[in-house]
Amino acid sequence: MSNHVHRREALRLATAAGLSALLPSRLLAVGAAPELAGNLKAFARKWVGPGKVPGMVIALGLPGLQTRYIAQGSQGFIDPDAMGPDTLFRIYSMTKPVTGMAAMLLVDEGRVGLDQPICDFLPKFAKMNVQVTPDGSVTEVKPAKNPITVRHLITHTSGLAYGIVQQGPIRQLLFEKGLIPGQVSRLTLPGLDRGRHVRGLAAFADGMAALPLVHEPGTRWSYSPGLDLMGRVIEVASGQTFDAFLKERFFGPLGMTSTGFWVERADAARLATNYAVVAGRLVPIDLPETSIYLDRPAFLYGGAGLVSTPRDYDRFLRMIGGLGMLDGKRVMSEAAARLGTSNLLPPAVPKGMIMGMKLDAFGAGGRVGTGAEAGSFGWSGAAGTVGMVDIRSGLTSAIYAQFMPPDALALLPEFQQALRADATALLERRQ
Repeated sequence: MSNHVHRREALRLATAAGLSALLPSRLLAVGAAPELAGNLKAFARKWVGPGKVPGMVIALGLPGLQTRYIAQGSQGFIDPDAMGPDTLFRIYSMTKPVTGMAAMLLVDEGRVGLDQPICDFLPKFAKMNVQVTPDGSVTEVKPAKNPITVRHLITHTSGLAYGIVQQGPIRQLLFEKGLIPGQVSRLTLPGLDRGRHVRGLAAFADGMAALPLVHEPGTRWSYSPGLDLMGRVIEVASGQTFDAFLKERFFGPLGMTSTGFWVERADAARLATNYAVVAGRLVPIDLPETSIYLDRPAFLYGGAGLVSTPRDYDRFLRMIGGLGMLDGKRVMSEAAARLGTSNLLPPAVPKGMIMGMKLDAFGAGGRVGTGAEAGSFGWSGAAGTVGMVDIRSGLTSAIYAQFMPPDALALLPEFQQALRADATALLERRQ
């Protein structure tokens, strides 16, 4: 994806982040989540069909109540299988909070320090250089003043170059060396092609260590592959492969049986088709029967690699909203959950508008709401998905579709409006 795609994703996220903040304790008090459906159902009906999207799933959850799923349409325009809570979606950057919270497990256990230099785990990062001019020459560099820390990786303040954001020679180097985490299609698509990848997280880490940073660590928020690199730190610190760690600590205990870095062929029929929006029309770019996700990826993309279902990801969000608890079972400590959903930005990082998004706080791989949005945490994905949780009330909200870029349609802003309308109507009836 281009830099413009992620700028637009950030704008959309800034809007979507208000979903959880809009519906905190007042809704919990009335305990009527099932009533929050009228406008959302109308929204889903409006947006599903010829000329729109083939289908979508909306999830709304509150503690003590079963999550409500609003599913409309099919998994693809030529796929008759209905959308549902167990449909598989490419969640892309919604992987980042999963990796961030995995890092919180190790911080909580003392195996990783939040402000520990990552060179303690990955020695090749001991002496890094920084571009004199961001996105400029890759030979005009200066020694970094600060070491990259775990905090920097999970908050996008490491200064690491990201192929979907950077421009100029550094971007070209990333693609030439196969250091582009994430995959889209077997097709070669302008703006979406990832090229050839290095094989394995260790090779990815070594490759990134050999390149200059774009910014001095700890001084600026810049969307990055920090969560992808965090996957390798987790491997070294835990002694497990990244996917095995996630399965043992999150996916297994939470019952997230359909979440992983690739799709087994036996489950291909549950995978929704992914589309590119071209001149306002949806063109299929990744069909379930031939999906690139049927193969194991070149390496495990901790920032954008997971496939999941609305049911699975809701369980992850509900666990965070339960401060580490789900269905009476503790999966992570309350302290770890609170830390991961708190503001972890280094003090030197300026606040305000970043990539067109108001960003005063950022946690473990996800945006942290402030002011009227205090308590909200979550992130979005590059193919039309958003997942949020309000830790004050435990409210979870998410939408799942499959099209790129996600702001090519007005679907997601209208989703927010529908949610607002349902919440307002419910509250007015209670007054």
